[in-house]
Amino acid sequence: MQTITTTDALAAFCDKAKLEPYVTIDTEFLRERTYWSKLCLVQMALPNHDDQEGDAVLVDPLSDDLSLEPLYDLFRHTATVKVFHAARQDLEIFFTEGNVFPDPLFDTQIAAMVCGFGEQVGYETLVRKIAKESLDKSSRFTDWSRRPLTEAQKKYAIADVTHLRQIYEFLSKQLKETGREAWVHEEEAVLLNPETYINRPEEAWKRVKTRTSSARFLGIVRALAQFREGYAQNRNIPRSRIFKDDALLELASTKPASFEDLNRSRLLLREARRGEIAEGIMLAVKEGLEAPHDSLPRPSDQGQQLQVDTALADLLRVLLKAKSQEAGVAAKLIASSADLDRIAAGKRDVAALHGWRAEVFGHDALRLAKGEVGLTARSGSVELVDL
Repeated sequence: MQTITTTDALAAFCDKAKLEPYVTIDTEFLRERTYWSKLCLVQMALPNHDDQEGDAVLVDPLSDDLSLEPLYDLFRHTATVKVFHAARQDLEIFFTEGNVFPDPLFDTQIAAMVCGFGEQVGYETLVRKIAKESLDKSSRFTDWSRRPLTEAQKKYAIADVTHLRQIYEFLSKQLKETGREAWVHEEEAVLLNPETYINRPEEAWKRVKTRTSSARFLGIVRALAQFREGYAQNRNIPRSRIFKDDALLELASTKPASFEDLNRSRLLLREARRGEIAEGIMLAVKEGLEAPHDSLPRPSDQGQQLQVDTALADLLRVLLKAKSQEAGVAAKLIASSADLDRIAAGKRDVAALHGWRAEVFGHDALRLAKGEVGLTARSGSVELVDL
């Protein structure tokens, strides 16, 4: 089992990969103690040829003698498909560290959902169902930053790309046969959009869940979330190490104006009651309180009470189940329960009404909403009837 520790060795392997139709890739990383993921290992495998095992290697990004530039160059090589499973976190690392995305990308988790394997199907499930193998997951939660790696760790890591070859070949063939390749590309476009991975401090408040719609309260939440996000990014520490969401909401409610007020908090960590964090909290609260009213955030309509036609929502759920079974695609991949409620409330900026989802479900959902069609049960199945 080869472990690559130099740039020259990585370049040689990537040159070989450029001659192949695809290469499978996975990563191991740590994020428990940092804001940005720490890349600890890259695994890659080339296709098998004539019943001979293809090349499979481990790449050690922690080696002082290794640069990932040859890998990034391979990412830009469009003649070789880069195959990942559940690629979002892997792509976030490569975008953050190298400002590059793999082109073209094939995500086997997305492909498996489109091919009828269920919602967010795991790699282990695909290995069992497609490769007819089992995985040893004993090293799943090990510290990948420690060196040297054990043989068990290496074996675990390399299995994440060797079985992926068979999975890719099976799924890509099935997609060609069903004509659903464009569906996968549409889903992967989200993964290849830089906006998916950019966390702007001024927008961090939108991820904080609150039932309060007061503009002033949300203004304080916005200021506190912006301070926390910027502090976490600049020092590369997790948000939760500064203060958690429940503490943030408590602070927005109590509006501390002094260290004494801050010390009355029930949920704030001890480290946040003094020093830079404490000062940042009080400045953020002050900023939220003094912000002009016309600059305060407004809750989006997703957070407001929708006027849902409950009868229509129930019919849409029946239609979705029928259409998902007919297409062999997980219902939640087509539309969520919230999507159905939004459609039943008259909203049309819903993903289920656009792209491939419109072909499978959206067009008929709109016809149902307009009263152009109804639903009937025949021979154990649900069918549309013109009205």
